[in-house]
Amino acid sequence: MTEVKHHISDDFLIGYAAGSLPAAFDLVVATHVSLSDDARARLHAFDAVGGCILDEMDEAPLAQDSFSKTLSLINESAASESTSSQNQTRSEDGIFPAPLRDMIGCDLADVKWRPIGMGCKQAIISEGKDATARLLFIPAGQAMPRHTHRGTEMTLVLQGAYRDETDRFGRGDIEIGDETMNHTPVAEAGEDCICLIATDARLKFEGLLPRIAQTFLRI
Repeated sequence: MTEVKHHISDDFLIGYAAGSLPAAFDLVVATHVSLSDDARARLHAFDAVGGCILDEMDEAPLAQDSFSKTLSLINESAASESTSSQNQTRSEDGIFPAPLRDMIGCDLADVKWRPIGMGCKQAIISEGKDATARLLFIPAGQAMPRHTHRGTEMTLVLQGAYRDETDRFGRGDIEIGDETMNHTPVAEAGEDCICLIATDARLKFEGLLPRIAQTFLRI
């Protein structure tokens, strides 16, 4: 069982339950929830509250084909769950939790990395107008360039650990960065660090070279 010390905040869980987060952040939250008993319990509570609110709302008329469409969605969901179960069996030795593995269709061994310097690599999973999700590989002992943020950065550790000016973050831990945070993440020695990251704006690097490379690397 993963021992998670840094959990997602209620604000993000409520946004996830309400469906108001960008898809990139949804992916990080879902992956974190799959690793955190605490986050999973709180999410269930918010879902229950949402259900009570729906019960109190006025009924709306349904289209004539609503029942057939609902059955079709149920059948699609069942097929998807069957495929997911098969994928989980094939990837039981992998490090990617089910929400992430289902999204990208593979585990760590099949990720198509792109070098970004200093031995670090990234793989962009999704890019939308509101947010981007990516995987980041940091070699053991390597420091990332010092940076702050123009928006929100959500970082979930999948393997290894890193430290910055605030604390240590290991598998399942999540860190939220914003405009007030200026930090230098450093992967711990002994194991490469792999993170799932969602951002809704470009990072703001202090060094000249990272700023020059930023445009080409879409960070």
